[in-house]
Amino acid sequence: MNEVKEKIELNFNEFVNDLKALIQIPSVYEEDESPYPFGKNIDEALKKMLAIADKLGFKTFYEPNGYYGYAEYGDGDEMIGVLGHLDVVSPGDLKKWNTSPFDPVIKDGKLFGRGTQDDKGPTLGAMYAFKAIIDSGFKVNKKVRFIYGTDEENLWRGINEYNKKEQIPDYGFTPDADFPLIYAEKGLLQVDLVAKNETDIRLKAGDGYNVVPSQASYEGKDMDAIIKALEKLNYEYEKEQDKVTVMGKSAHAKDSEKGINAICRLLIAMNEIGMDSKCIRFIIENILEDALATKIFGECKDEASGSLKFNVGQIHIDEEKEILNIDIRIPVTVEKEFVVNKLNEVVQKYGFEIKEHDYLRSIYTPLDSKLVKTLMEAYTEVTKDSESLPISSGGATYARAMDNCVAFGAAFPYTEETEHQPNEYMKLEEMKKAIEIYACALLKLLK
Repeated sequence: MNEVKEKIELNFNEFVNDLKALIQIPSVYEEDESPYPFGKNIDEALKKMLAIADKLGFKTFYEPNGYYGYAEYGDGDEMIGVLGHLDVVSPGDLKKWNTSPFDPVIKDGKLFGRGTQDDKGPTLGAMYAFKAIIDSGFKVNKKVRFIYGTDEENLWRGINEYNKKEQIPDYGFTPDADFPLIYAEKGLLQVDLVAKNETDIRLKAGDGYNVVPSQASYEGKDMDAIIKALEKLNYEYEKEQDKVTVMGKSAHAKDSEKGINAICRLLIAMNEIGMDSKCIRFIIENILEDALATKIFGECKDEASGSLKFNVGQIHIDEEKEILNIDIRIPVTVEKEFVVNKLNEVVQKYGFEIKEHDYLRSIYTPLDSKLVKTLMEAYTEVTKDSESLPISSGGATYARAMDNCVAFGAAFPYTEETEHQPNEYMKLEEMKKAIEIYACALLKLLK
């Protein structure tokens, strides 16, 4: 490891420059006129990552339709997989960023930019970790493949396409969560609540199912009354000509209780002045600002993974329909059917139909498994932290995409998690330490 650490130090500036180049590509999902399934920017990020891998000496493959790519090194009967993604969530309200989200800036030892934490930084870092192993002269007796997904923040179509066509690793990890290791991930259920609109309300807000909305704007009648209601409720807002924008606080849906849901606050204010719709009534009578939705599901939690999380991510009310986009993180021991039935009992009273948008099963890897033990040894050896224990998470990582795979870093127990939020950043020293951990882990897996 001493020689590997020297190589990591030697290559670190090159790593930072390559990461900057990746961050500069605004790889947010979009349906554009390009031939690529998730938009030209995501495809550009994929090709850039493969170009970096090629420069570092890896054999690369680009799926002809742009669904995924991979870089690999070595041969052998076993394959180690490292799974990362190159798409990012929308930056949201740019006024909340101190720097441009796609113009990476280093300040006070921190690299700012969308994707530094989730997941361009850790994904590239894991590859540079293995590059240090190669440069140190270690004989690689297995195949190590870095798999790059392109649709992780949406429907996982990229990694699903990989699973249909390619060799599945025997074991591995995804650098897309927290250290020391994630051994359990909650189920993820995303649904649309759809009903006929019988009002004259028109409203559209939110950045995605899995993001607590940081703002929600309203244009229409009774705006002055809504402003008075916001002031009475002590909710933050901004007024701009014929529009009022309720301000919230962005957070990842897995930690929805840490955010402030601007959509819910706007609907509460609308109800305050007597405005009525199916969405408003559902939120007022069942949710308000409860990110656990306890009125619907009760105290829904377990010892392994904690409480159910409920996020109202988006709202769309047009001439025909009222639609709420909901993200639910389900404790690992709770059945999906329980959640769906409980939700259906409530929403049908308002005339809503539940339409499933996406579902990812929960996962649980035993703490005494060889993979968990090996990765934990690497973390402890590099950090000297023998107190931190494997944890459960509400996040949905690529660990669910394959058997015998767990989420492993790159955020430390003390890292400020800024994924999906304005001013996303990663401390460079923490990133370097994460690369050391990945190198140690890969060495142990190779042995």
